[in-house]
Amino acid sequence: MRKALPLIGLALLWMGACGRGPASPAPRASPTGISSPAPRPSPTATPLRPSPAPSTPSASPSPSAAFQPRVEVVATGLEVPWALAFAPDGRIFVTERPGRIRVIENGRLRPEPVAVLPVAATGEGGLMGLALDLDFPRNGYLYVMYTYRAGGALRNRISRLTLRGEVAGEERVLLDGIPGAGIHDGGRLAFGPDGKLYATTGDATQRDQAQRLDSLAGKILRLNPDGSVPADNPFPGSYVYSLGHRNPQGLAWHPETQQLYSTEHGPSGEMGLCCRDELNLIRPGANYGWPVVTGIAGDPRFTDPILYSGESTTWAPAGMDFVTGDRLAPWNGHLFFGALRGQHLHHVILGPDGTTVIFHEALFQGIFGRIREVKMGPDGYLYFTTSNRDGRGRPGPEDDRILRIVPGP
Repeated sequence: MRKALPLIGLALLWMGACGRGPASPAPRASPTGISSPAPRPSPTATPLRPSPAPSTPSASPSPSAAFQPRVEVVATGLEVPWALAFAPDGRIFVTERPGRIRVIENGRLRPEPVAVLPVAATGEGGLMGLALDLDFPRNGYLYVMYTYRAGGALRNRISRLTLRGEVAGEERVLLDGIPGAGIHDGGRLAFGPDGKLYATTGDATQRDQAQRLDSLAGKILRLNPDGSVPADNPFPGSYVYSLGHRNPQGLAWHPETQQLYSTEHGPSGEMGLCCRDELNLIRPGANYGWPVVTGIAGDPRFTDPILYSGESTTWAPAGMDFVTGDRLAPWNGHLFFGALRGQHLHHVILGPDGTTVIFHEALFQGIFGRIREVKMGPDGYLYFTTSNRDGRGRPGPEDDRILRIVPGP
């Protein structure tokens, strides 16, 4: 049974911080409610204003100010839930970074995983992306991306599993040998409206690889579901769809225009640079500049982000999705992404052509800690996961959690 949190105001703050917490207890199988009340932030909202920025946020009142949703707890006791996928029959599949694929069915987290993969859960590596086949009810295919060891080195791979009953197995490796590391592994998987499988890869700390077409590091990749290279990819015979990425973490398509967007982590000390997290509009064959340029460079060789965090603010943006439908009607068509270090849910309103940002704000600042996955559910509600047990957060007794936003009061 889901438990709703009391109405929580939508607070905004320019910059979040992260900290390390103590070790957490073992995951619990069944969800429970919030054990202590969350701090109550200001009920009003004002837009963030990075400087310089590719677009100027609107000075009008936040569209969230008059919309007071509730946040419900869907599941608790998870260990770094990385990705969510919704099956047509109502089941929710979730990856945990140590290697487990868990299932929520009829409102309850099953105690036993459907699969445990032999991952190298080192640093930011481990079991990451998850996507269900477009014909999942018939074939039971699940696609995963995870880190493994090969000859003493870390690598990432994309595999397909087959779910039979309550067990997912029969692994078929689709793409192997993607450069991996303890940080900057990318890891997001998603099917696009074209039926192709997209994947994000980080530079695996070898930043020059992001500019090389003969490397799969620092890219957004595009595959056929069988693992072959699509004939219409921008670079013939290559999985590369876009390049020049440092650590892209989110993928989402606009529900009307079908434009693809991605979130990306900016530098955290490389070349003496900080912050500069990005929201990018992804075009086939485009080069997003890392490590040659960052942020709004204005260099005609590269594609600038449509939004970035500025030179002194870090979001560490993660999973993302668009709100659709009328259950969260004030947010219909708006984009949301999780912020790990920023510890908030970032709300973005795009212009009519999808190439500009007309408003953005940080919601739930500090209330839930680090937010990783954001996914629109088939029930019309917006789901998100915490990532407070990833070694960089301050986990509470029920972390990590899956939560969802529903209309208030």
